[in-house]
Formats: sequence, C-alpha cells, structure tokens
Amino acid sequence: MNPKDLRIVFMGTPALAAFSLKRLCQEGYNVVGVVTAPDKPAGRGLKLQPSEVKKYAHEKTIPVLQPEKLKSPEFLEQLKSLSPDVQVVVAFRMLPEAVWSQPPLGTFNMHASLLPQYRGAAPINWVIINGEKETGVTTFLLDREIDTGKILFQERLAIFENETAGSLHDRIMIAGADLVLKTIDALAQNQVEPLDQSALLAETTQLKKAPKIFKEDCLIDWEKPCQKAVNHIHGMSPFPGAFTLLRVGGKEQILKIYEAEAREFIHTYKYGELLSDGKTSLSFATPDGLVAVKSLQMAGKKRMSTADFLRGFQLEDLHYMPI
Repeated sequence: MNPKDLRIVFMGTPALAAFSLKRLCQEGYNVVGVVTAPDKPAGRGLKLQPSEVKKYAHEKTIPVLQPEKLKSPEFLEQLKSLSPDVQVVVAFRMLPEAVWSQPPLGTFNMHASLLPQYRGAAPINWVIINGEKETGVTTFLLDREIDTGKILFQERLAIFENETAGSLHDRIMIAGADLVLKTIDALAQNQVEPLDQSALLAETTQLKKAPKIFKEDCLIDWEKPCQKAVNHIHGMSPFPGAFTLLRVGGKEQILKIYEAEAREFIHTYKYGELLSDGKTSLSFATPDGLVAVKSLQMAGKKRMSTADFLRGFQLEDLHYMPI
C-alpha cells in the first residue's frame, strides 16, 4: 500500500509532537485527524491556551479532538468515524486498549530513548542526569503496559559533553520525526518485523527508568561529586530548572542554574560553600571540587550570565542555605 494513502490519526500535545505532525503534513501524508490535550489556562490572565499540536492542526484545517476522558463513548465514536489505518503517538497520555487497538495497522509511539531503557515520562532529562553518553529514539507498537510494546525501529544519538536537556530535546525532535516517517512507510509496505523488548532486556544488566520529574527532584545536592551535580543541572535545563537556595539580604531566594562546568580538585571548602571573584565567576563547592556556574536566574529576574548576575549583587549579601 502507498504510505501516502494511509489514513493517519496523530496524537500528541507539546512542541516535540507538533514537529512530527508538521513533517507528516509537509511530506504529503494523509493526516485525517488529531487528538490532543484540552486547552489549559496559562499566562497572567490564565486564558485558555491550545497545545502546540492543536495550533498546527488548525493551520492545516485538520479536525481536532480534545477528549477529557479517552474511554468516553462519544470520543471513541468520533475516533472510529475517522477510520484510521494507523495511529501515531508522540508525547501524549497513556491510551486505553479501546483506542490503540482500533486501526488495522496498529498504533505506534515515538519514544525519546533507546527502549527498553528509560521507560517513562522524562527520558530526555534522565539520560543527561545519569551521565549517559548515548541515547536515541524508538518507535514501538502500543500494548497494555506503558512503553513495553514491540519495537519497530530505533535510531541512536550521541550525547555531547555538557549537553543540556534542551539541546538534546531539539535533536531528538528532528530524529524522532524522521523515524515516524520511516515507520509509517514500513508499516504500509509490510517491511518491518516487530521485535519483542524481552529480546533486548537480556542484553542489559540494569534497566533504568525515566519517571516524571517533580519540584523536589530539581533541588541541587552539593554533597554529590561535581560532575554529577553538573549532570543534574544540565538534565533539568531549561525546564523545569535545577535550583539551590540562597539567602539574599536576609531573605530566602531560589536560584535556578542552567549551565555549569565541573572542576575537580582537592580542597577544604564545605559542600555548598559559595565562591566568587565578585566579577565573572560564581561557584559552589562539592566534595571533590567546584561547580562553576555559567548561566542562572534569580526568582523574579531574567535568565542571565554569571557576569551580568554579579553586577547586581554584593557578594556579602549572598549566602547558601543548607537543606
């Protein structure tokens, strides 16, 4: 079957998903409907804002479904009426079987890791936090358990030195879209043999997970080695943002750190001790060295370089607050 003749329903919400949707449309694939999250309040006025996927779908006059409940009879009937041959999922919710089992060619997901490693909601963040040297993207058929279905294709990506989750996200966004197109073509032409993840599980000694990140996960632990602290900072950059607590002029303040560099050496500083020349450098001590801060953001301020930050503060007013 010609891949361009397939009736495709696309499911996703953020920019990562919208990029794949855009590529499908640009390459002439037949996207007959989009499923995305309901509009959410955002901004100072808390006005309802559409998802990135919905914005693009409206530009292309593609029908959009925004169900509150994926098992509702009304939504299931609307989905059925689109008569999808295949459903593509990128950064969306867990789907019930009544949804993923509908198309004759199945429903596949593009996941931002080399499955079975880093199953979960935040694989891009966790591979950086854990100091991995390699990651990738995977397309797999949906099954009853999340991120466990049979693998269709994988593409490997090297992780660069001092790479942030933000830069890796952008590279995965491109590689993932390419893999989505490759997967649709192969399914249409019956040129792929799904691989059970259990075959890959036997090759790994430790299965690493990628759970959802909460605020408490973002607090920097200066008792960790400096490279691990830097990995943590870069894995949270730019969102949700790793932070430490400072006392500024007698008040507790959150300081987010986006870019840093590990400098290992023997010293006698206390962990978390703040060191600076007052002009261009700001560092925090760890047991085996220093974490040199490159860019940061104080609560209520814009993100800025360390040098710009230091122009606005007297060093004697800054004090690290141990937790």
